[in-house]
Amino acid sequence: MMKSALRLSALVAAVSAFAFVAEAKNPMVGGAAMYPTKNIVENAVNSKDHTTLVAAVKAAGLVSTLEGKGPFTVFAPTNEAFAALPAGTVDTLLKPENKAKLTKILTCHVVAADAMSKAVVKMIKDDGGEHDIKTVGGCVLKARESMGKITLTDENGDVADVTIADVKQSNGVIHVVDKVLLPKM
Repeated sequence: MMKSALRLSALVAAVSAFAFVAEAKNPMVGGAAMYPTKNIVENAVNSKDHTTLVAAVKAAGLVSTLEGKGPFTVFAPTNEAFAALPAGTVDTLLKPENKAKLTKILTCHVVAADAMSKAVVKMIKDDGGEHDIKTVGGCVLKARESMGKITLTDENGDVADVTIADVKQSNGVIHVVDKVLLPKM
């Protein structure tokens, strides 16, 4: 009886350690652990670098969508990326009368697929150095890779760097970007 209890305890400890190691593989984002067992919204709300994005997702009414089954790839702009927009832009976009415009901008950061960076790099190489990524919002982002870094060019020619890739979620993946990707308006 004692031996089987010890074996069971050892097994539980081993499984717990494995689960911890499996979860620890996800990079930290905004000073917070990102858990592959949680969905995009559940993780994003804990990142101190994504408070503006979370506020925008709430204002656009996209919370339930991004909590959904997916899979989704989200190119998640940081607070600094939003702050780099012209003065007053974020405040204006968060107003109820601008919900459609805000939704368009946010959905231009979402792809209806689980696209880890390795797969994106393969698509870029297969397409001769540039791959068009079609977003849920109808935008086309041009993905390129150079020296192990992925960049995304929006429809206005502005380039965002993927600063943290492959943050696995239960319903997809987040890639942190340093610029807000804007549709042609």
